[in-house]
Formats: sequence, C-alpha cells, structure tokens
Amino acid sequence: MALSRRMAASALLLLVLLVATDMGTTKVAEARHCLSQSHRFKGTCIRNGNCANVCMTENFPDGECQTRGLERKCFCKRVC
Repeated sequence: MALSRRMAASALLLLVLLVATDMGTTKVAEARHCLSQSHRFKGTCIRNGNCANVCMTENFPDGECQTRGLERKCFCKRVC
C-alpha cells in the first residue's frame, strides 16, 4: 500500500514537472530570407565573404554562394 502511494506521488510529481517545463518555453519563428542573384558579381563564386561584400554595394545586408546547375553564383540575401 505504501509503495503504491509513493509510485502515485512520484508519477504526479513527474507529470507536474513535465507540464511546468513545457509551459515556460516560447517558440520563435525564424525570419524568411529572400534571395536575388547579384548583378555586379563577376566570375565563379567561391567565397561567401566576397559575395557578401559585393551584395552590400547593391544595398543588401548579406550574400552567399550557391550552386545553380553547374555554376556557383552569388546571391544577395535579405529578410523578406
């Protein structure tokens, strides 16, 4: 009898802890990024840093190299 009460109390405590920890979490949505191929970048895109610098001259905050088909191209990126 005492053992079943302990098990019930332990199960109740576990349930309370699970509910309490789940209630405290908040979900943050990530922002979507829009991509636009750079108009000023020339040649094969190898380094993301070079691409980002060219994109900044095109009024984009960031850029990254991406493979499209057989070519690596520079794509400028901003939050949509």
